[in-house]
Amino acid sequence: MNGEIAAILAMDGIASGAIYVLIGLGFVLIFAVTRVIFVPFGDIAAFTALSLASLETGTRPGTVGLVAALAVLATAFEAVALVRARAFERLPRAVLLYLVLPLVPAAAVWFAAGSALSMPVRIGLSLTLVLPIAPLLDRIVFRPIADASVLLLLTVAVALHFALSGLGLMFFGPEGVRTKPLTEAVFEVAGLTVNAQMLLVVGASIVFSGLLFLFFEFTLRGKALRATAINRTGARLVGIRPATTGTMAYLLASLLAGISGVLIAPVTTIFYDSGFLIGLKAFVGAIIGAMVSYPMTALGAVLVGLLESFSSFWLSAFKEVVVFGLLIPVLLWRSLSLVASEEEEAEE
Repeated sequence: MNGEIAAILAMDGIASGAIYVLIGLGFVLIFAVTRVIFVPFGDIAAFTALSLASLETGTRPGTVGLVAALAVLATAFEAVALVRARAFERLPRAVLLYLVLPLVPAAAVWFAAGSALSMPVRIGLSLTLVLPIAPLLDRIVFRPIADASVLLLLTVAVALHFALSGLGLMFFGPEGVRTKPLTEAVFEVAGLTVNAQMLLVVGASIVFSGLLFLFFEFTLRGKALRATAINRTGARLVGIRPATTGTMAYLLASLLAGISGVLIAPVTTIFYDSGFLIGLKAFVGAIIGAMVSYPMTALGAVLVGLLESFSSFWLSAFKEVVVFGLLIPVLLWRSLSLVASEEEEAEE
């Protein structure tokens, strides 16, 4: 390996890591607020890419039916809960949030499919279509068992992934797709050919990570999310509803998944089940960040991308083994540091 090859591999690794950063941040966001390891996160990213590809070919994506069905179910669940609580005055708001708002983008995609749409319009429709998926799944699946153990929540999340994967096969078929590149510009930097698509992926990751930081630091809703993540009981005492912050966390995470799907669709062939592997690699980055630290998760995700890129050159048949093998030393280090801290507290 010479310096040029190493530079190319590093650029590919950083571009892949930028995708994992967005998904990893979504994992940490949902887990910190709701204690749910949202395994279907990658499926939402894959559904975004597949929906975008369907709109490019002029076909109606099956995601429309999924969103409509989830909206009806979520509305029914919420209506039953409000009727039991005799909170009839909140029914109109529930119908607006869980039925009307999710069905608006679904209806827009339904009528726009088959028309000649520009790329920005296709991307916008795909993003707004998948945006309600995670909050609706939260209302239907996770909120009724919100007080369950983390292990039970994880088991349900894994089962939900397999259900979505099966629906993806039914909606989109077994064939892989790749969308048109967002840009075809090419630059020469220090004798290396740099694809503008790669720069766009890295730039989008930096921008949205920065916006997420500003949201948490300088907005009231962002601070409410942070408060719920730190202490759910304390958040309740000061008037913050964990259910509301949980929905907000799922909504933001769904947006990150959608953006990831749009960015990865032109550079990787996406299948109905591709989201699981993408999400699992991003999860390694989240584990490096201990599922609580956003900066460490971002660094861990970039490390995963670099490790995947270089291992594909040296050990292409074992690159997945190398990436997931990174979990072993990380978990060992986390467990040893946890034991040390507990011993120090006992001594004090």
